[in-house]
Amino acid sequence: MVALKRNSTLFQLKNGLIISCQPRLHSALDHPRFVAALAATAEEQGAVGVRIRGTGNIRAVRRAVNVPVIGIEKITDPDSEVYITPTLESVRRVYRAGAQIIALDATERPRPRCQSLAHIIEIAKANFDALIMADVATLQQGVEAARLGVDMVGTTLCGYTKETSQCKGPAFDLARQLVRKIDVPVILEGRVHDPADVRKAFALGVYAVVVGTAITDVEWLARQYIQACPDAQRRSGKVHTERMNPAGPAVSRPAKRKRK
Repeated sequence: MVALKRNSTLFQLKNGLIISCQPRLHSALDHPRFVAALAATAEEQGAVGVRIRGTGNIRAVRRAVNVPVIGIEKITDPDSEVYITPTLESVRRVYRAGAQIIALDATERPRPRCQSLAHIIEIAKANFDALIMADVATLQQGVEAARLGVDMVGTTLCGYTKETSQCKGPAFDLARQLVRKIDVPVILEGRVHDPADVRKAFALGVYAVVVGTAITDVEWLARQYIQACPDAQRRSGKVHTERMNPAGPAVSRPAKRKRK
């Protein structure tokens, strides 16, 4: 039964567009109600899935849509560069919030509290009725993630790690290599800003494509047009900008209270 559900969820994504609905932190849209509205609009227009950050947003979106939800948490840790669903506890929270697909950083970088990627995937596959999506930056990472048993591999982190910082556009080369090398579905994600990028990705053989910023990042879209105005330089100084990353803004870990 679990395998049947996994295959059914995966099949829904085939040859379709997944829309990432992740308003920036402190945006007026950064609220579960509005995120759910964005996700419902994406579904109405034909999106085959949505990618959502945060347990509160995941819960709200699950009530609003019928397409699969790819859930993540974004947590910064001073001792680790891994911030997309970085720990087993984070994976568990995303699953309990209702995500049918859990995406996590699958790079070889050290994880918080020295947790092992292999152990996280093993426990998640054995105990959670959800698919696992590996966000990778390199071919080697994708091959290793597939070996560990993930259900799909995304190019999400290509361009966002030290060794891939030279990658500026969609990770077409990585997607092409992954399609040829691994047997699990390959998802193109990251800096897809034009419908032509989507067509090129499918021509390479990817299973699905994720688009976020170019569709649901209202601030980013507004700036593209505001910067074309004569008064753009003065106005741009008023805009609060945040560090760009592949799956929405990072969420800082709350400071621990000192025991009395």
